[in-house]
Amino acid sequence: MTRLLIALASLLGLGLAAYGFSAASPLTLFDAIGPRDAGGRLAARDQPFGEGKRRRLDVYVPTVAAERAPVLVFFYGGSWQSGAKDDYAFVGHALAAQGFVTVLPDYRLYPEAAFPGFLEDGAAALAWVRDNIAAYGGDPRRIVLAGHSAGAYNAVMLGLDPRYLTAAGVDPKAIKAVAGLSGPYDFLPLDQDTTLKVFGQAPDLPLTQPMTFAGPLSPPTFLATGEADTVVKPRNTISLAAKLRAAHVPVQERVYPGLDHKDTLLALSVTFRSKAPELAEMASFLMRQAAGRSQYTMRR
Repeated sequence: MTRLLIALASLLGLGLAAYGFSAASPLTLFDAIGPRDAGGRLAARDQPFGEGKRRRLDVYVPTVAAERAPVLVFFYGGSWQSGAKDDYAFVGHALAAQGFVTVLPDYRLYPEAAFPGFLEDGAAALAWVRDNIAAYGGDPRRIVLAGHSAGAYNAVMLGLDPRYLTAAGVDPKAIKAVAGLSGPYDFLPLDQDTTLKVFGQAPDLPLTQPMTFAGPLSPPTFLATGEADTVVKPRNTISLAAKLRAAHVPVQERVYPGLDHKDTLLALSVTFRSKAPELAEMASFLMRQAAGRSQYTMRR
């Protein structure tokens, strides 16, 4: 079983067409057969937060129920072109086991939606959280956001640029912290096919960049990447952390030796958690911020 999981993890980082897989297939199998944290459980599936099949979310809760628990909304990656919440149950269980009421939303993907459609969907999911999460033991006044890859972009952008939450009727101050794992935050000029398609029609390209909005009013931020990431290069994490730090925003920045792009996702799983202390470090940072305890600027 372990060898199969390792093989599937390897395929996540390769050109999958040559192996006859769709982009999601290895992750679907990995999620389906891999062990999951026993401290979290699925509490609700396919809750609608808008019109259409892509506007649905799942809720995971700690197995030991708590009142007014902090809420973590996790956005998956996939270059804004692929991905499904059903493939990330292992993440939902892992984060719920850390004590968070955890929400995994789907969102519209390209070509159905280009920038800023996926951000508008993320904000709509947060409006659902505001209105409904108390029924699952979550505190809508203590929300943190996290994501991997393109999902890290979504999480960080929603935390740094208040326009999308405000338009959805959500108080940006409800976001107590954000976490980005291997995210693209500073990718101008647009020089790749994916970013040209997804962001190329935006009338003001600097307004598509999280770096533009990093400033003294930004929420505390955990940023992690792999030293060996060649998909979204570590400079994205390093540059954003530096700008936030210069604005005196609490930041914890981690560059994990030997990890590549997929590893920062897989390190959340039971199977590959030994790759890096990422889950424990991220959860600790977010929990402290959700509790309202200040966190000094950290770089390790």
